[in-house]
Amino acid sequence: MAIRQLRSVYQIKVTLNYIEPPVWRRMLVLNTMSLPEFHSALQFAMGWTDSHLHMFVSSTGHYGVSDDEFGDGNTIDESGFKVSDLLAAEGDSILYEYDFGDGWTHQIVLEKVLPYEQDMELPQCIDGARNCPPEDVGGPPGYENFLEAVNDKSHDEHEDFIEWIGGECDHTI
Repeated sequence: MAIRQLRSVYQIKVTLNYIEPPVWRRMLVLNTMSLPEFHSALQFAMGWTDSHLHMFVSSTGHYGVSDDEFGDGNTIDESGFKVSDLLAAEGDSILYEYDFGDGWTHQIVLEKVLPYEQDMELPQCIDGARNCPPEDVGGPPGYENFLEAVNDKSHDEHEDFIEWIGGECDHTI
């Protein structure tokens, strides 16, 4: 009989949906991390500011912070769950939704289950591509408009967007 290791390290890939070329991160997280801790790690890795509601969507339900204004009564309180409750085997995937108004959805895929080593610093982001969109830009369609405007000095909204984000930026990296 095999002994199951209680702690494992999950290598996950997080991809922001509906954005081309993709914005993504590869992370190492502890499988026993709570969903609120996982949310914080995702916020940091993606570059979000944690200014909006979020939820994890899996085949077993919607997990998040209950909110009477936006909730439908079906959201399960995430505080009692761990990452391993939603992702168990390589290839498993869930959605992470952030900012319900803008509608940012992230595909999270469990790529590998690795052995836990005592001296590992977790969570950590080990790879990725492109900067995340700015908060409150209007979701994927708003982000497309934002990119057009900031990359074209003759665009009617160029100066407004540059001022709004506090100066020049590079959303190609």
